[in-house]
Amino acid sequence: MTVPTDLLTSIPPYVLIAFAALAVLALPRRAGHAVAALATAFTFVQAVLLGDGGTGAHLATTFLGFDVVFFNVDQFSLLMGVVVGFLATAAVLYAYGSDAPTWVTAFALTYVATTVGTIYAGDWLTLIFFWELMAVTSTLLVWQHGGKAVRAGYRYALFHGTGGTILLAAVVVHFANAGTFLFSATTGIHPAATVLAAVGIGINCGFIFLHSWLPDTYPRPHVAASVFLSVFTTKTAAYVMYRAFPEGGMWLAYLGGFMAVYGAFFALLQYDPRRLLSYHIQAQLGYMLAGFGLATAVGEFAVVGGFAHLFNNVLYKSLLFMAVGVVVYRTGVEDIREMGGLWRVMPVTFVVYLVGAASITAVPGFNGFISKGMVLDSAHEVHNYVLLLDSGLLWWLLVLGGVGTFMSFIKLGYYVFFHGSATLTPDDATPFQTGGMVLAAGACVFFGVFYTQLIELMPFTDLILSDEVYFKPYSQSHLVESGALLVAGFVGFFSLKRPLAWLAHRMPDVDAVLFPGAFYLGRGSVWGVTELWAAVDRATMALAGATMRTASDPRETLSRAGIDVEIRAGIGRSVLFLTLAAGIALFAFLLV
Repeated sequence: MTVPTDLLTSIPPYVLIAFAALAVLALPRRAGHAVAALATAFTFVQAVLLGDGGTGAHLATTFLGFDVVFFNVDQFSLLMGVVVGFLATAAVLYAYGSDAPTWVTAFALTYVATTVGTIYAGDWLTLIFFWELMAVTSTLLVWQHGGKAVRAGYRYALFHGTGGTILLAAVVVHFANAGTFLFSATTGIHPAATVLAAVGIGINCGFIFLHSWLPDTYPRPHVAASVFLSVFTTKTAAYVMYRAFPEGGMWLAYLGGFMAVYGAFFALLQYDPRRLLSYHIQAQLGYMLAGFGLATAVGEFAVVGGFAHLFNNVLYKSLLFMAVGVVVYRTGVEDIREMGGLWRVMPVTFVVYLVGAASITAVPGFNGFISKGMVLDSAHEVHNYVLLLDSGLLWWLLVLGGVGTFMSFIKLGYYVFFHGSATLTPDDATPFQTGGMVLAAGACVFFGVFYTQLIELMPFTDLILSDEVYFKPYSQSHLVESGALLVAGFVGFFSLKRPLAWLAHRMPDVDAVLFPGAFYLGRGSVWGVTELWAAVDRATMALAGATMRTASDPRETLSRAGIDVEIRAGIGRSVLFLTLAAGIALFAFLLV
């Protein structure tokens, strides 16, 4: 059977997903979700088939006088299309099984559509268009839940609106210097736009001190919405970061290393399970950015490590949000200290949690072991890490982040499934929740065991699998390193459990200052502007009244002022003229 390649290349998948969002609202719930699953599955199948047929298929045209590409197919966009399509299908099944309102699924699909539009954009103009739409659609997905999600969604919108505006400025500067928006005509963002692009994209990546929207927003909406939110915005941002800086840079690598430590540390202090997982989004982004940043020093191997970790993170991070979401959905409890012993009554959820935890902590046999090992190898390649404070700081940061990750998921699993006696007896996952989780969990195991299949999806496949690069993920050194991290995680958590509990109430993140500061600054700014305008208004009215009184009867005005002189008619006209001139000048000055 011949694959209809022309049909595949002529249909941008985000168009079908957008129509599926309408179908979810128009059709009965079961039928609408079935259409949604088919549309997202089409995205996955299309990317796989286009990958087999080679790259280069795209829809290029002219828009507003600029050359644009609405459907760019290359190794990087196809990789993203495969994992986004696969996970979105699992997430739709999970949403159906979680009794998510149809509006949740509809908004989620528009969010997926804008994500797919971003990853398949072939130019900066198309990319920034879909990038801004991602901010809008994801905000609607958060707001739909109501309650505390409304305030968190508002802050989320402010963050992403700011980031999008800064990125738009970078795109304008890039065009002014490069003369084109097309990716194919330039290598990354123009140097003149470097800082703007880094900050604009960095907000979505969760850069340290720009990350507060992550743990603030993702625990708030419906558990099914959290699954979608947990993977698309940040991973798409990492992908765009590579588009902007394909040659990397040690600034990006070190920033990634500090993100890995920062996110893991604050995750250890959390008792809200989805907030804990949100901090680990930042930590895992750190490994991806470290891989991309090491491109110049190590070459394509580091880039492949970063993209492999991005691919794997979409799978295991969504799986963890699904497992935790089932617990919240069934128990209604969002504090892990109030849980415990659930492995007996929720065995399916417990098993898939173990798969997700083993994947994110890089246990051998699971996909995270492969990609995290590649990033660590890349850091190892450029550093002599004998001493903590020598040039091996990046490697130590990544390792420390790995230990913190082990500790976090030992903590999460311990409190949810083992801690204390089982006081809750909820049902296990629904069939469709189980279906979505099994899809993601199966992929985590598959790519951990058959890791060459993972590498074949990556760019630079021939280089990585050839003899030119020493790629043996299950070497003795890697296994020993993983075992050491596992032991350090167990020992670290159980020996530091009390100090961590003490710190949890005394170690606020930057949002403790940032959110109230921004609120009161905004309120103060509005008050200041309105009061200043009121003062100007009062002064203007007083001046206008005085001017008219003086003009109409200057003798009486001067008499009231205590000046007992004879005013001649000519002097009166002069006073009138000067007063009017002064009033007009002052009014013009205030307007300017």
